[in-house]
Amino acid sequence: MTYEIRDELPTVEEFVALREAAGMASRSVEAVERGLPNTVFGVTVVDDDGEVVGMARIIGDSGSVYHFCDMAVHPDHQRQGLGSRMMERLMRYVEENAPEGAYVNLMADVEGFYEQFGFEYTAPASRGMYLRM
Repeated sequence: MTYEIRDELPTVEEFVALREAAGMASRSVEAVERGLPNTVFGVTVVDDDGEVVGMARIIGDSGSVYHFCDMAVHPDHQRQGLGSRMMERLMRYVEENAPEGAYVNLMADVEGFYEQFGFEYTAPASRGMYLRM
């Protein structure tokens, strides 16, 4: 199987389905319809059959803050290096577009993965927090 990384967003349906397949918290169709157009940059992974099997995106203000989120690979296509390929593309985007001093962050859900891209834990200097509506 070969895969293509594309500089494009998934459809709303693909986004919802990929998050579900990857065991991530669900997002409503309404929330995704509102949120996807506000993406700073996003990628998808397409397989030989033209199916979207992976996605990742950056949200933020395109200046001082960039947040990597919604990285998902369908379980049938994991362990193929697709997460690394998507991260490499997101990193290239911020390296080429983010101003000096921009804050790039993410919520790490895979131990030891994001460090290879230069990310560091913020604790004890700060702690991530969230509020789910």
